[in-house]
Order: sequence, then C-alpha cells, then structure tokens
Amino acid sequence: MNLFKKENSETFDLKPKFTIKNTFAALKYPNYKLWFQGQIVSLFGSWMQTTAQAFFIYELTHSPAFLGYVGFASGIPTWLFMLYGGVIADRFPRKNIIIVTQILMMIFAFILAFLTFSKLIQPWHIILLAFLLGVINAFDAPARQAFVNELVEKDALINAIALNSTMFHTAAAIGPAVAGIVYAILGPAWCFTINGISFIAVIYNLLRMKLNAINKKLENKSAPKEFLDGIKYLRTQKLLLLIMLIVAFTSMFGISIVTIFPDWAVKILHGNAATNGFLQTARGIGAVLCALMIASTSKYLIRGKVLSFSMISLPILMILFSFNRTFVISSTLLILIGAAILAINNLSNGLTQTLVTEEFRGRIMGIYSFSFFALMPIGSLLIGTLAEHFGAHLAVMINGVILLILSGIVLYNYPKLIDIE
Repeated sequence: MNLFKKENSETFDLKPKFTIKNTFAALKYPNYKLWFQGQIVSLFGSWMQTTAQAFFIYELTHSPAFLGYVGFASGIPTWLFMLYGGVIADRFPRKNIIIVTQILMMIFAFILAFLTFSKLIQPWHIILLAFLLGVINAFDAPARQAFVNELVEKDALINAIALNSTMFHTAAAIGPAVAGIVYAILGPAWCFTINGISFIAVIYNLLRMKLNAINKKLENKSAPKEFLDGIKYLRTQKLLLLIMLIVAFTSMFGISIVTIFPDWAVKILHGNAATNGFLQTARGIGAVLCALMIASTSKYLIRGKVLSFSMISLPILMILFSFNRTFVISSTLLILIGAAILAINNLSNGLTQTLVTEEFRGRIMGIYSFSFFALMPIGSLLIGTLAEHFGAHLAVMINGVILLILSGIVLYNYPKLIDIE
C-alpha cells in the first residue's frame, strides 16, 4: 500500500462530495448499526458519570490534586494489564470480551450510585472504583478497538472509525451538560444510576449481532511470548511506532487538560457543577464537528497533513486557553481544542488499523490503547499537582509548551509525515 501522496493527479481526480450517504456509510452494515446505536446510549451515560464523579470528588475534598489522584488510579491498570488485554483480544472472541466488560462496568456504576445515595461515600471509595474500572478498561479497550474491523468491510473501516469518534464525542457534548443539570437538581447519585442503566443498550445490541467467524492462529505459546511477537512485529513498522509516540504525548500533555475542568469552573470562572459540564460539552462539540468532517471526507483526506496541522494547533490553543478568564472564550477555545484532539486520535487510529495485519491486530491495538491510556493518568497527576501548587492557568500553559516542543521535534525529524494519505 502506498501511503504517501502521488505526484500525479490520478488519486484525487474526484472532488469530495459532502452527502449524508458518505458521512454515515458504515451504517449500511447491520452489525455496525447495532454497535453504533448501543454505544451512543452507553457512552452518554458514561460521560454523565465521568463528569459528575470529577465534580463530586472535588466537592468532597476541595482539592484539584484529588482530581489527579482519580485520573492516576484509573490509569494504573493500563500499565499492569492493557498489553496483556491485547493478547486476550487476539485469543478470544472480541464480542464476548466486550459483553463481559460492559456488565462489570454496569455493576460498578450501580455500586457507586448506592454508596452515594446512602451517604456512605468517601473519597477513597471513588479512587478505588476508578482503579477497578481501569482494570476492566484494560481488557475492554484493545478488544473494542480491534472489534470495529469485524463489523464492516475494509473500504468502510476509516468511515467506521470516524463514526465511532462521532458517537463518542456526541455523547461527550451532550452527556456532561445533562450531568451538570442533573447534578445541580438531583445530585450525583442519579448521574451514576443513569450510567448503570445505559449499559443495557450496548449489551443487548451485542447479543443481537451475527458475526462471521474469524480464524485465529492459536499457537501453544505463553501470553508473554505472544506479546513479544507483537513487539517484534511493531519494531519492523516505523510508521506505527511514530503513531504510538504521537498518541502517547498527546494523551499525557493534551487530553489531561480535562482533569482540571472542575477547578477551572470554580476558581477561574466562579461557576458550579453546571459550568463544569458545559466546559466538557464545548470540548465535545468541537470533537463531533471534526469527526463528522473526517467521516464525510475520509476518502479524500491527506491524513498526514491534517494530523501535522492538528499536532501544532493543539498546544497553541492550550497556551491561549491558559490566558483567558471568561466562560465564552473558554468554551470557544475548548471547541477548537476538542477538534484538534479528535483529529490527532482519529487519524492515528485509522492509520494504525489500516497498516496492521489481522494476525497482530489485537496486540497492536492493545499497544495503541496503552499509548493512549497509560500516560493519561501520569498527565492527570502532573496537571492536577501543578494546578494545586501554581494554579490551573499555569498548569495548562506548562503542558501546552511541552506539547508544542514535542510536536515540533517529531515533525522536524519526520517531515514525510505530512504526505501520508
């Protein structure tokens, strides 16, 4: 496959057509349609819980450092289990893995709701449950990432990945705003309850799917040996290694900005839980708009050009964000920040899925998920600690400067990235 732009015009002889059919092409596949419908309901609930949980622990402790502790606790299992989760995704049916993980996540949501309703909840409960959810996510994420390949044909894969991002960030745009309102009126426990109920949709739709069997090469190898085989394969794929690096530092210094939203809402904007929810929503709106753009133009994009532009834009927007002190400007910049983060992650995911062979798909997507999730808790701990000692505005500025330097180093040393199709 030639991933670099050809000098002639044969590849791009057709103009992009922005039609509903192009944008939602993957929905013509029944199994993907079921996945899309179930996931968007479940993700709506998940974003409600994530938003409410962050503001709840901030309300309990009045400490931005605890926001970092929760993020760190949820990410520790990534280091411990996610690479093994990639091996599991290559060994067992991915649909079955996802059903089990969704059921466990539902149970933990109801436990959190019960503890909150009964007023037994303590900060350590939230941290412990964040850790347990992180364990489940370590097995869920690799299987989920690799599962999309089973739902559509190869020519619709990029569109399906873009639609995955669309539904994820549509939920991210709506869920936090609703969570802020529900939190303000009914309290956090109802946000957790709604999340628990929302898992029923995705579990039900997974059970309805009829998938073609995939022949997996099951060899009598230990899990460490299979993982090392995946590492050896990855070492031969320089572009994949570069993508993992981009995803890793974007996760650590870019996405971690969401950690301090509750602190920003209260101390900088002088708001409340609803303000925190609207900040999350603004980021989600930007991501949705960007995801729809990518879904509509997936056949025509020069992915490297958009990826490179987004890598430079994100840290610049973060630095600008650190200087503002108003809700309107914060929301506007977060729309752009959400779009930049989405573009980086979506295009990185699409390139990885395109390049990897089926034999190693679960393991490579496990490593990809590790790159995404493993450094996020460290980033959360870092930005939360910085905000605690120096203020949220300086914490965001430091992260933005570091991210700008890293992005510049990558683009300087790998200028061909801009030409990847």
